[in-house]
Amino acid sequence: MGLKDHDKITIREKYGAGLIQDQLAKLAQELKIYIVAGTIPLETEQVAKVYNSTLVFDPDGKNIARYDKIHLFSFQTADEYYDEANTLIAGISPGLLEINHHGVSWKMGLSICYDLRFPEFYRALGKVDCHLVPAAFTYTTGKDHWEALIRGRAIETQCWFAAPATWGKHLEGKGDPRFTYGHSMVVNPWGHVVAQVSDGIGWTTTRIDQDLTAKVRADMPVLEHRKRV
Repeated sequence: MGLKDHDKITIREKYGAGLIQDQLAKLAQELKIYIVAGTIPLETEQVAKVYNSTLVFDPDGKNIARYDKIHLFSFQTADEYYDEANTLIAGISPGLLEINHHGVSWKMGLSICYDLRFPEFYRALGKVDCHLVPAAFTYTTGKDHWEALIRGRAIETQCWFAAPATWGKHLEGKGDPRFTYGHSMVVNPWGHVVAQVSDGIGWTTTRIDQDLTAKVRADMPVLEHRKRV
């Protein structure tokens, strides 16, 4: 979150080329890891607007997936105002990532922040191992809804959720502070928070257990019981 909504326009990059993308590709290659980088402002056909995009880089530094945020955030009170449609263009396609790591196949769902409020979005992605949800929830909404939304989506889809979140104070002009809630977390398919960062800057780690996912789905086959109405 920049000092002003339009700050993201000044650092936009063409897909496949740019300082942000180059550095992320280099880092993934150097550390031999996958990096889910959310979010990056990418060019659109409109000069004054960008896509809010998650890009995934593999251990060779290759970009292997892209998701452009579909649901654009809008929120207004007496003290706060946000309207992403002023600077963003909504994506149109859900994001899925499939990788094979050390002989194990993984299917990941890609989403961003405000997408969490739309359960039908995650249902449409079907059975995946884990949903990756980079976010910048405001403090106002995050303190009441962040954990509840992630746990709810995890329970109803019976998937893992890994949700890294921006934390801190951001200023737009004078006297208009913006705060993001943070509390990055990982939630398992039973809805338990298994890892979380508390207030402040930090990091956490956990192991995604496919056996637990299979057990939860076998014990209560919600996805098979679902009726389309």
